Amino acid sequence: MILSVTLSKPVNNIEDSLGKPYIKIKIRAVNTADGASYQAEMFTKTQVFHKKFNEKELDEFLKQNSGITFKNVVTRTDTEEITLLTNKKGKTTELHRKLAGPVISTDSTTSPLKILPEKKKKYLLPEGRPVPFLVLLGIMNDEGKVISARYDKFRQINRFLEFIDDILPEFADKTAAGQPLRIADFGCGKSYLTFAVHYFLTEIRHIPCEIEGLDLKEEVITYCNDMAKKLGLQNLIFHTGNIAAYSGKHNPDIVITLHACDTATDYALKYAVEREARAILSVPCCQHQINTQLQKQDKATASEIPSELTPLLKWGIIREKFSSLVTDALRGEWLEQQNYRVQMLEFIDMEHTPKNILIRAVKASCKKATEGKLPELPELAAALNVKPEIFS
Repeated sequence: MILSVTLSKPVNNIEDSLGKPYIKIKIRAVNTADGASYQAEMFTKTQVFHKKFNEKELDEFLKQNSGITFKNVVTRTDTEEITLLTNKKGKTTELHRKLAGPVISTDSTTSPLKILPEKKKKYLLPEGRPVPFLVLLGIMNDEGKVISARYDKFRQINRFLEFIDDILPEFADKTAAGQPLRIADFGCGKSYLTFAVHYFLTEIRHIPCEIEGLDLKEEVITYCNDMAKKLGLQNLIFHTGNIAAYSGKHNPDIVITLHACDTATDYALKYAVEREARAILSVPCCQHQINTQLQKQDKATASEIPSELTPLLKWGIIREKFSSLVTDALRGEWLEQQNYRVQMLEFIDMEHTPKNILIRAVKASCKKATEGKLPELPELAAALNVKPEIFS
């Protein structure tokens, strides 16, 4: 079964074939109510279009475009990854990489070229052993085999647990004393990560913990509490609420967020700092605030922005990406002013999500860095004439 396809390096006249000047197409397997099996994101330089395919339509689309309108095509199935490369002379090369075996390289005119060994990834939640919450969430079957269409989610969960594992030495004093780690998950959604962290700490690291999840959607919170009840989990509870107005009973040791939208990430970071959390793990999402501020600047204020930055603000799609990076950079600066050691890390491979930056912040000492003073707005924000929520 095809899980995903990425088509890139289009031919010059691709608009004649597909109707638009696409530069890349990403297709992935999905489960939809209307019976479509695949969802496509079709990128031009300035826009993204969406299209649905069933299996037959996808096969036909790939036959008409692989190596013809797009010179590079990467297809991933549940057993292998196939890369199709077409050069300027029309010669096609296929590279086959088995997901649990060697890499085999062949082309259209020769026998196999290379065989390279591949190491199998060892996950903190191993494959082959059923994990109750993963089975209930439909990521594993009863025998512990990861469902092919959910493998990206399985990989994402394990990657996040690696970040959790890395910061556990910061809590050696609490774990040695048998005190529970208190964790708050803001914007928890269906709480894949919340359940994963609880399982990892209690069942694998044997560390007591108390975890609470918060989300705006009542139906999601009801679902999560029902899940916790079905699994018989202790010290795991979910609440409905807004991060900006939330006030928990206990100060958390760790605050985590996965794709808390726009300024919700800022409110979560502020909450963590105000409650003196020792560690923060945050993967931001859809950061609109600075982009909106840049869009609304009139000619008078826009003229104050250094001319060297003009190309980054000229085109909407570039300005949006630039604004996102500026937002996270300023969040990092703010956290450092609050006496946290900050790292900007790759979450998981960009092929699987564009929301790929993880902010990891660990409190450097017990004292408050600002000591009652307001944080200073960095020169970058002043140069762009913007003020992000984190500095408000």
